[in-house]
Amino acid sequence: MKLEIQKAVPADVEELERLYDGLNDYLQSHTNYPGWIKGVYPVREDAEKGIREGCLFVARAGCRIAGTVILNHTPEEAYQKADWKNGLEDKDICFVHTLAVHPDHLHQGTGRQLMEFSLSYAGGQNCKAVRLDTYEKNMPAVRLYESLGFQYMGKADLGYGKYGLDWYRLYQKILS
Repeated sequence: MKLEIQKAVPADVEELERLYDGLNDYLQSHTNYPGWIKGVYPVREDAEKGIREGCLFVARAGCRIAGTVILNHTPEEAYQKADWKNGLEDKDICFVHTLAVHPDHLHQGTGRQLMEFSLSYAGGQNCKAVRLDTYEKNMPAVRLYESLGFQYMGKADLGYGKYGLDWYRLYQKILS
């Protein structure tokens, strides 16, 4: 199913909060590949901030939000220690955060469509690269990113060790 992807608006906050909570409930009763924790990440405040900053996008299937992603020029602090093998400035990079798919839309290509949109959006913003991270054991995400041409750039500690999430895989795709 082809999704309509657009910037989120304040009226989307309630549905985004339900998506995050519903996804976290689903992950707790299934394999929690990303290691997300209800009430910790992602939460309503992440959606509110993304909307306020104009960088949160929603994928709609009809009138329902099937997935969401945040795209901005703000890296995680730990990214500063990584060897990205180029001298790009943050303003030339699109960072992908909080890629989330509603449980009803898992395994239907929603994550891929959101990532393809992210790459297209970054190119349209004249970005030279797209960067992201994923929990090291999140193999579905690893397979998705690598299938889209992202290159593994090493590991980083994003500060979630107290939740058992010690290492995150860093990925980058140079845009031509």
